[in-house]
Amino acid sequence: MEFFNPETVIGTVEALETAIGKIPFPMTLKVIDHLDKGAIHWIAESPLVFIGSGNGGSSIGITLGGGKPGFATADKHSLRVPVSLLDDPSVVRPGTAFGSLFLLPGTDETLRVNGRVAEVRNGEILVRVEECYGHCAKALIRSDFWSVPDENAPLDAADFVGASRFMALATMDANGSADLSPKGDPAGKMASVNEDRIWFADRPGNRRTDSFHNIVTQPQVAAAFLIPGSLHVCRVLGTARMTINETVRARFIVQGKTPALAIAIDINHLELQPSGALSRAGIWPAGEPTHGIKPAQLFLEHTKLNKHKSFGARLASAALSLPGSKSLMEKGLKKDYKDNLY
Repeated sequence: MEFFNPETVIGTVEALETAIGKIPFPMTLKVIDHLDKGAIHWIAESPLVFIGSGNGGSSIGITLGGGKPGFATADKHSLRVPVSLLDDPSVVRPGTAFGSLFLLPGTDETLRVNGRVAEVRNGEILVRVEECYGHCAKALIRSDFWSVPDENAPLDAADFVGASRFMALATMDANGSADLSPKGDPAGKMASVNEDRIWFADRPGNRRTDSFHNIVTQPQVAAAFLIPGSLHVCRVLGTARMTINETVRARFIVQGKTPALAIAIDINHLELQPSGALSRAGIWPAGEPTHGIKPAQLFLEHTKLNKHKSFGARLASAALSLPGSKSLMEKGLKKDYKDNLY
């Protein structure tokens, strides 16, 4: 197809980085290999988690888990989630890779925790944590995730995807590790269904681009689409491809900005279902946050805890230890969220 001819298809890391740039070094510094106090607090206050899990190759799935804050528990090296609070427990099995995204009501930043399922025992999933980091707020800001709920969501799967404003995308890398990334946009610009294919666009985020690097080497993906306020979720399994085709990218122009990349998921499975996790979590309407968590502080602490030993990493850690660094980071994040949403 013209969308995926050799001139427009993204089939290598080199082609991907030509289209959207390389991962900036500072973005790698906020990843830690355990859960610090800030991350454990975040998990304890979160009523909702998105989970992607698989065993590499062609097997990957996605589900939601939810309940009252504290339904998931954690310590430094492990995460525990009750099986009964997952929409689809079959997605998570012992030995599988695990990627997750924890949300806090009224907070636009999210927490990503990745690892591997050690065991499922006594009604609980035990995950050995391999990495943890905070994700920037842009996806939830673009989706207006915490706005007045939309209670009239369509009940046809394709129409639901077309009206969606948020997507959690689960991918796996060549080494069999899982990742789960948030995507957000206004209704009509988040995604569209064309026959047996779903399209969505790349948008500015934390610039790690893990999902797209994973798709280059392992194109099987899973996605969950949401309409804020609806207690349904549309789950998709399929094969992803990426293109720089101008015609496709033009479909997703917002605020005069054309995305650098368009992504297609060739659908293997599309299913719209009520979500018990969303119902139990009760995240809408969201009031002012009461958890006391400051995302900028968490990002700052994670950068200090990063074990990268390069000169650049040591220099960054030293700079972030200076008085006023938290205030500067908060101001920088606010400016980035305002100026670089699209």
